[in-house]
Amino acid sequence: MPKCTPRSPATRGLSIGVRPSHARSSARSIALALLVFVLPLSGCSKPAAQQAPPPPEVEVITVTTAPIVNLIELPGRLQAVRTSEVRARVDGIVERRLYTEGTDVKEGQPLFQIDPRQLRAQLNAAEASLARAQATESNAEQDVNRYKGLVAQKALSQQEYDAAVARLRTAQADVAQTQAQISAARLSLSYTTVTAPIAGRAGRAEVTEGALVSAAGATLMTTIEQIDPIYANFSQSSSDVLKLREKINAGSVRVPTLRNVPVSLVLEDGTSYPHQGHLDFFDLSIDEATGTAALRAEFPNPERSLLPGQFVRARIAAGTEPNGLLIPQRAVTVTPQGANVMVVGAKDIVEARPVKVGPLEGGSWVILDGLKAGERVIVDGLQKAQPGQPVRPVAAPANGAAANPAANAGADSAKP
Repeated sequence: MPKCTPRSPATRGLSIGVRPSHARSSARSIALALLVFVLPLSGCSKPAAQQAPPPPEVEVITVTTAPIVNLIELPGRLQAVRTSEVRARVDGIVERRLYTEGTDVKEGQPLFQIDPRQLRAQLNAAEASLARAQATESNAEQDVNRYKGLVAQKALSQQEYDAAVARLRTAQADVAQTQAQISAARLSLSYTTVTAPIAGRAGRAEVTEGALVSAAGATLMTTIEQIDPIYANFSQSSSDVLKLREKINAGSVRVPTLRNVPVSLVLEDGTSYPHQGHLDFFDLSIDEATGTAALRAEFPNPERSLLPGQFVRARIAAGTEPNGLLIPQRAVTVTPQGANVMVVGAKDIVEARPVKVGPLEGGSWVILDGLKAGERVIVDGLQKAQPGQPVRPVAAPANGAAANPAANAGADSAKP
């Protein structure tokens, strides 16, 4: 601020040394004195320098560690638990289809009827051959019984008796052979009624009435799939498998037994499947062609809403990380170059920090690298924060994911 220069005594004299006899010159002297007095005062009225604006206010959360579910998201396809191809086991003409296509059938339910007349005739012929063989056997048995007494009386040679015994044994073998032929004929006749080998959903018929089916060609007639429960098949890269095993060995991830690993599904339209499944198979070998390990999960399917061949995404809860980090989604800026957060450091100076994010848990990102517990992350007011500039941090409201993202993520992962 400029200093005011005091007026000299001569100047002061101009303002007070006025006599009545010299009014005109006194008026000029007074005007001159006022001018001399105002000019120095105008230099004292210069405004002070403008002050800097206060730092902008931002909302922050303090990063804390908490147990979080180690989620692995993998694409996959659904597969029926059991699939049965119903094929012809005898030759013949299809007479009728006995089921409705695309409906559930029970085990043993008739599906097709093949013309049985030829096979029934073969059964009748086998039964007639059995009657003839049994008659021959009965006659041979009577001869043996009769010859036995004659041999004892020396009225018949031993050779003739042995021949009679041989004829009896041959007749008995013929009877047994014919009985086997009858059993085969009855079995073939039963195959003319094609039944469901398993319970499940029967697909469309591959043959129609009047079609010739062949046992030698194993003509496909229809397919039955059991879809409750249903399988979901996935593949995980060998590198991810190694990383998970390293975490398990280091104790940073705690994994339950295979059948206790929960799995949830996300359908093609982005909706979540309401029923939770579990892992039931993990291949211990790596596919040489793809470099992946096969996984399979089993899901209940009471509404039959899941269909074989359907594309899904699985979220596998592969254990728990005791010291996981989660921050709200709105605190992370994702760019093609990577993810970044704004951290309030010492003296409340803003720092742009690159981070490595994992899966998205509800409204929070899993932070794999770049942050540690105790650091303050800006969640609101990012547009006002500039790296290297001070801010005035205030704690974010204690609600939603901003208050306890780890707890929220744990609750979300427990849902199917």
